[in-house]
Amino acid sequence: MLDDFGTQSATEWAREKLFQILNYRYINRLPTVLTTNLALDELEGRIRSRLSDSDLVRSVRIHSPDYRHAAEDINHHELSSLALHAKQTFGTFSLREDEGLPAEDLRSLKKAFEAARKFAEDPDGWIVLMGGHGTGKTHLAAAIANYRASQGYEVMLVPAPDLLDHLRATFSPNSTSSYDRRFDEMRQARLLVLDDLGTQASTAWAVEKLYQLLNHRYNAALPTVITTNLSLDDLDARLRSRIIDTRLCTVYGITVPSYLAGHRPRKRKK
Repeated sequence: MLDDFGTQSATEWAREKLFQILNYRYINRLPTVLTTNLALDELEGRIRSRLSDSDLVRSVRIHSPDYRHAAEDINHHELSSLALHAKQTFGTFSLREDEGLPAEDLRSLKKAFEAARKFAEDPDGWIVLMGGHGTGKTHLAAAIANYRASQGYEVMLVPAPDLLDHLRATFSPNSTSSYDRRFDEMRQARLLVLDDLGTQASTAWAVEKLYQLLNHRYNAALPTVITTNLSLDDLDARLRSRIIDTRLCTVYGITVPSYLAGHRPRKRKK
């Protein structure tokens, strides 16, 4: 029984000794148990090829959080920034009814609020919140995430620029996680909140990665929340075609001005 495989010093000597041990046991078909926190494709090639032999090896993947901190860890994923939005709930959201804003703008805000609250109760399909900066999109998206997290539901809230930074970081020689693992964590998240779509650098690579991520979730019909300050016309055509599919996705446009624009409550007449 070889425990914590992969945490050893990754020197050439260490890799060679481990290979010799496992190769001997593999050739002689000796009963062996390995535990590791690495994905199969993160293991050294010779060892990976032997552990991939389905005639001899059975792999069991455990998805549960650390039992020592299970209640805390389920929504403290390394990629997720949900903890930074802990105060953004439906209870702390302002419908701005005392600011003297146009009735049409207030209706768009209330409609998005009610839709977000309904989605939080039963996440199904996609919900897309569109509007300018500071209009409350992120607050509503975080409120959905916080509500689901309070119900023990696994949630990832990731700003689009951070998502791409995480993926780029996996190409570093010093990275402790593979690109495939990072990308798969986001593709398979039980509920993904992708915040600020459109604020990332619009390189061909970035557009392609976002498309691959969202296309997988679209095909698998996985619950997804997207916020963006772009209009439908400004989105990549492939993403736009999926977002306008009303069988899966509902779009809400928020037309109120920014909360940060200096609007103040209208004084009441005596």
